[in-house]
Amino acid sequence: MQLASIKTNYNHTIYASYIGYITQAIIVNFAPLLFLTFQTDYGISLDRIAMLITYNFAVQLLVDLISAHYVDRIGYRKAVVAAHIACVAGLVGLAVLPDLLPSPYLGLLIAVTCYALGGGMIEVVVSPIVEACPTRKKEAAMSLLHSFYCWGHVFVVLCSTAFFTLAGIENWRILALVWAIVPFCNIFYFLQVPLAPLVAEGKPEPVRSLFRNRLFWIFALLMICAGACEQGMSQWASAFAESGLGVSKTVGDLAGPCTFAVCMGLARAGYGKFSERLPLRHFMLACGLLCVTGYLLASLTASPALGFAGCALCGLSVGIMWPGTFSMAAREMPRGGTAMFALLALGGDLGCSVGPGLVGVVSDLAGGSLKAGLLSAVIFPLLLLAGLAALRAATRSRRVRAPQAD
Repeated sequence: MQLASIKTNYNHTIYASYIGYITQAIIVNFAPLLFLTFQTDYGISLDRIAMLITYNFAVQLLVDLISAHYVDRIGYRKAVVAAHIACVAGLVGLAVLPDLLPSPYLGLLIAVTCYALGGGMIEVVVSPIVEACPTRKKEAAMSLLHSFYCWGHVFVVLCSTAFFTLAGIENWRILALVWAIVPFCNIFYFLQVPLAPLVAEGKPEPVRSLFRNRLFWIFALLMICAGACEQGMSQWASAFAESGLGVSKTVGDLAGPCTFAVCMGLARAGYGKFSERLPLRHFMLACGLLCVTGYLLASLTASPALGFAGCALCGLSVGIMWPGTFSMAAREMPRGGTAMFALLALGGDLGCSVGPGLVGVVSDLAGGSLKAGLLSAVIFPLLLLAGLAALRAATRSRRVRAPQAD
């Protein structure tokens, strides 16, 4: 009886998607906790370890690009199951391959390749899977879905830190295998849950047609800015907490990223609860302004406490940007299909690279001043506000022309 319920109840589809985003949080945030351990245990230099981050990002971008053409042909179920299998392989490989292969670094690269393939595919397919579910509150569901990445991030950092404290950092391989249980179980969950087609009637809009659509490029700009606003602060939150508040590195690693992730998760969960009272575009405008305030507060104030408050404000403000753009794109371009979600995810990942990259480059040019780097990142929420204004003008123009076409 329970199995039949899983096969027909779309709530289970949404629950499996939540676990999918927790899986993504595991593969993104677990390995960085071990970078110094990799350096000590395997004698790998920090610059080669940093290359693992770039490589992970490059593989996910490639997955985004390829998915735009092939996911609809493969099918959502096969794609999401394959994504979780790749995540399991990556986490298990992380635990065993560096010690099995002659080159530990090669083992790490193979593991990163596997879970980057899985993580990129999860990012592409899970959002349209939830969007396709026959639920009333689409925007709320999308916002709540993305909040599970935030809770997963906090969960991974706190549980891993507790494990390392109690069992010792030398037992990290055991924890990698424990984390692999999450995507392993979700494979069987996704094999059972019902999946609805994203485009109910007619064929999805071709990629070439998307590229000719002005709205698509506006949404692509919004996604780039959403990723840059989020990661521009998130990737530097630990260093900012350490340098701005004068706390230890351990406290900085926990306080900076965890506070940012909690604030981002609260924003997404909060909007999911009150979405019917908060028009999405207006809420995103308010969040863009709040993000500008957060970056300015973090970069210009002389008070460490106010600087930390600016970091928290950024976490609150960026929470709705990524899922909100997905929801608006699905509403305004209902025939966009998987290709649209994949290309928008590519734009978001590009922003995730550009944002922290700009902060790092400007900080270096300013003699190591992280505040100068964070100040430069205010360009991204400003561009997001400009994109929202352009979106309003474009949608108004299209609605005025529509009756004339009839």
